[in-house]
Amino acid sequence: MTVSDGGPQRNGATESSTLPMADGDIHVCQDGPRDAPALLLIHGSASSTRSWDPMVPLLTGSHRVIRIDLLGHGRSAKPADRGYALPDQADRVGAALDRLGVEHAVVVGHSSGGAVATALAEQCPDLVTALALINTGPRLDAFIAPESAAAGPSQWPPADEQLRRFASTAFRRAGYRIPPELLDDVRAMTYHTFTATMQATRHYLEQRALPDRLAVLGKPLLVIFGEDDRRWRSSSASDYRAVPGAKVELLPGLGHSPLLEDPPRTAAPLLAFAATHAVRAD
Repeated sequence: MTVSDGGPQRNGATESSTLPMADGDIHVCQDGPRDAPALLLIHGSASSTRSWDPMVPLLTGSHRVIRIDLLGHGRSAKPADRGYALPDQADRVGAALDRLGVEHAVVVGHSSGGAVATALAEQCPDLVTALALINTGPRLDAFIAPESAAAGPSQWPPADEQLRRFASTAFRRAGYRIPPELLDDVRAMTYHTFTATMQATRHYLEQRALPDRLAVLGKPLLVIFGEDDRRWRSSSASDYRAVPGAKVELLPGLGHSPLLEDPPRTAAPLLAFAATHAVRAD
């Protein structure tokens, strides 16, 4: 199925498709020339492909931009009888890219999406040519904000005020106008998918910190971090310097979601990095 989903329209309409998988359908968006180097964007927990909307028009001039709703998020399936472990999420992403005929991609992850990107590189090293992590905490002791929307299963979805309070920490300013579609993405989740995906990230980081995982992969690494992150200590970005050759870019005046707060400033180092490491499709 291919339709325009109302997302970015530069360089043609967004191509939206649903890929049937054994454990649930996966929703995929594509923008930009199909023969350009692939740039995969992975959203964070309680988000969706829509979190990348402001960034996509800045990237499609030189890339085939692919966005995937992870299982349990956005317009992908939300089964209650499936695990949401990060290696499982990464396996689905790899299978989706294979269905799309993508053999090589620069992979970008925001927040916990960066952990999924890392798991993908662990599982599919030939697929991932380079990694870019945006405000992805390197280890659990860098976490500084509550993980939940403070609602139990009987109160799900959270009341609007609870939801806004939870979402507000994703931005530098407490009074930042949160895009309503991002709040809708949380409301569309089930209590199970919300808690299971949060727990999956915690478990993955408990097993091994991201810099330790990345150091043995030998992949080019770019880390972008808003200096005023209210969820993860921005000083923890320096932990990634343990990865040989890693580049760390701190963005003053931005919080946990620089891709929404200042798309051009976030896109600039990402485009420079991707230009060096992208592989054009055959």
